[in-house]
Amino acid sequence: MYSRAYILLKREFEELKNNNYEGITALPISEDMMQWDVDIEGLQNTIWHGAFFQLRINFTSEYNFVPPVVKFRTIPFHPNVDPHSGKPCIDFLDSPRKWNRSYTLSSILLTLQVMLSNPVLENPVNLEAAHILMKDETLYRLIILRLFHQPLPSKDDGSELPKEPDKLNRSIKSVSFSDYYKTWSGIATSKATEYYRTPFLKDLNFIKQYYNWKKDDLRHTKEWSLRWEISLLSTGFQRWRQDPSHCEGFSQYFSY
Repeated sequence: MYSRAYILLKREFEELKNNNYEGITALPISEDMMQWDVDIEGLQNTIWHGAFFQLRINFTSEYNFVPPVVKFRTIPFHPNVDPHSGKPCIDFLDSPRKWNRSYTLSSILLTLQVMLSNPVLENPVNLEAAHILMKDETLYRLIILRLFHQPLPSKDDGSELPKEPDKLNRSIKSVSFSDYYKTWSGIATSKATEYYRTPFLKDLNFIKQYYNWKKDDLRHTKEWSLRWEISLLSTGFQRWRQDPSHCEGFSQYFSY
């Protein structure tokens, strides 16, 4: 006999497949539906568009009385994502008291997708990302582009483009900004910065093809390499601002 949580998740999985949200793919990886693998792409018309993030969601038999445990396996450089554990800072996921049984798998995934483009700078869990975003937004954008927007391999380098999984039907369904905003404002309690309040989904011509994740798992990249990238970008960007002619090598960070 199936558990209550299993039946709920089965139903929510069907809802997710029927809605077919752009840039969101989720599949159960355990027979009891308690463990899920998720791929999320950043929203269109934001710096996160084209960047893909893998997550793991663990439910318990007490769902939906308590929230699931959500962790980014590909950890974004983001004020609201713990750089070590990959846990997103979303109040209803952190505290069962703030969890509402009306929340579903779809609303959780939509909130995570919108959160990427709407960083909350109050009480950040990644202080370094928050500091850079507050002090120099242009530099923050460059860091995101450098770390998470890797160019596709050329035909001459012997690499193969990732193949589309046969089992997944990634057809496109447009989602209006009002749908995203309703989901976000109905769940989140903190307010995003004014810059990130812009209606980033005005253009509803979503991409026609969904490229699979280009690298299996960026979480294995050592922490020092991330800090090296940030240090290099910060130093180079400041020098480039002072005198672009003396920082020709820094132009590589604009080649996207």
